[in-house]
Amino acid sequence: MKTALITGGSRGLGRALALELARDGWNLVIDARDSTALAAVAEETGATAISGDVADPAHRAELVRAVSGGLDLLVNNASTLGPTPMPRIGALPVDDLAGTFATNVLAPLALIQGVLPGLRERRGAILNITSDAAVENYETWGGYGTSKAALEQLSNVLAAEEPDVAVWWADPGEMNTAMLRAAGEDADAAPPPAEAAAALRRLISDRRPSGRYRAADLAATR
Repeated sequence: MKTALITGGSRGLGRALALELARDGWNLVIDARDSTALAAVAEETGATAISGDVADPAHRAELVRAVSGGLDLLVNNASTLGPTPMPRIGALPVDDLAGTFATNVLAPLALIQGVLPGLRERRGAILNITSDAAVENYETWGGYGTSKAALEQLSNVLAAEEPDVAVWWADPGEMNTAMLRAAGEDADAAPPPAEAAAALRRLISDRRPSGRYRAADLAATR
């Protein structure tokens, strides 16, 4: 049985992807800060739930220990917008940007480093969830977008360095999530996370080459 570790698995895309992989028979380890919501997803999927903050080194160490028996897929999905309402880049406090990077860039890298030996051994895969904000110049999205751009380049280099591990960085597109709502966007007009999760499941099951993918493109090439 294949094992996946999904961060930010209590709601939104993380929950939807956990449901997709559970239906495919994956063994799951999921994390999130909201222990109550996380436990509900664990009950739905049979996953092992480990609540905590991915920016906390002790929590990351616990996650790495939980998959020490073997890991086939790491999904770095947990992320933060930073301060909300989101300020323009010229007014973004540097300390707040550092906090955004701690969750959106440094935590994924630390988890990758912790599980990479096992992924190499099993020829596993890494899926880093990114955003169109990494490549577009949306006003007030500068802090979040900069962190996702860093995650994309980190993924790009990792893919070149690790030929035996599939490394994907994927833009799920707009989704009806609490995060989009917190950003002040009309989340109700966006599609449900289940649509992006189904597209990403195809990416995983097909084991496509390392690279950047958009969920919309994956959904269009069934």
